[in-house]
Amino acid sequence: MNSVNSVFHPIFIAGPTAAGKSEIALALAEKIGGEIISADSMQVYRGLDIGTAKPSPDERARVPHHLLDICDLTEAFDAAQFIRLAQKAVAEIQARNKTPIFCGGTGLYFKAFLDGLGEAPATDPQLRTEIEAAPLEQLLIELRERDPVTFKKIDQKNPRRVVRAIEVIRLTGKPFSEQRANWNPEVRSQKPQSRYFCLKRETADQHARINVRVDEMFRRGLVAETESLLKQGLAENKTAMQAIGYRQVVEHLRGERNLAETIELVKIRTRQFAKRQLTWFRRHGNCQWIYLSPKQSVQEILGRIS
Repeated sequence: MNSVNSVFHPIFIAGPTAAGKSEIALALAEKIGGEIISADSMQVYRGLDIGTAKPSPDERARVPHHLLDICDLTEAFDAAQFIRLAQKAVAEIQARNKTPIFCGGTGLYFKAFLDGLGEAPATDPQLRTEIEAAPLEQLLIELRERDPVTFKKIDQKNPRRVVRAIEVIRLTGKPFSEQRANWNPEVRSQKPQSRYFCLKRETADQHARINVRVDEMFRRGLVAETESLLKQGLAENKTAMQAIGYRQVVEHLRGERNLAETIELVKIRTRQFAKRQLTWFRRHGNCQWIYLSPKQSVQEILGRIS
């Protein structure tokens, strides 16, 4: 074991969906004696299993996982909560003389943990409900008028991001872009020797892996899982309904499109999401890129990380 592992500093494995992060993190944890902390905004929810590619019971038996299944569908979860719970998990893992390994694709969670959240205010439930009731088009008009910088950069098709930006603007009276830029530069320096890797594949390889994953999700019962989750309040949880796969299946169950069209749409949305993830990590990650090829073995990849 090398000197970095011997003091149990965290390792961060990020990247787009279907890049192979979970398999690599699992093998790395077994190799060096580590435990995995999920950095995925959807895997925190109980019941969102198939559609989020949540680690299986067997994988969790092989290596302890943290920050999975910690919220009901009736609960909200945000980056501030992630930081608090992740810091607690890191301390507990290190106390067991193990290495914390962060693994996931939610770029904001990586940046929030490493750099802090700045001065953005906590969510106001009453205001959030009011904003969520407004049409997305109306919110985008407000955002363009009050914060043109954020309007140009934000994913305008992601209601959750738009709602949060408007919420912060209304609560503070300041542009969201100014506050999001106010990360704490001293926080990352307090995490010495952290290693932050981002996985990337060629586009054709990435798309092929996404297609296989989506087909497997439907084969395993994504439609039935979604039907069950609807009875537990899935449709009322604005965050969970942003999870790719579930929203499209809900629309299918409402008769908006047939199953074959739904499967194809999920593949398209997943490819688009993977592209947005890569854009985020290029802009904000400050990470070491690991380029993967279809022929590389997990052990070869581990040799570049551990």
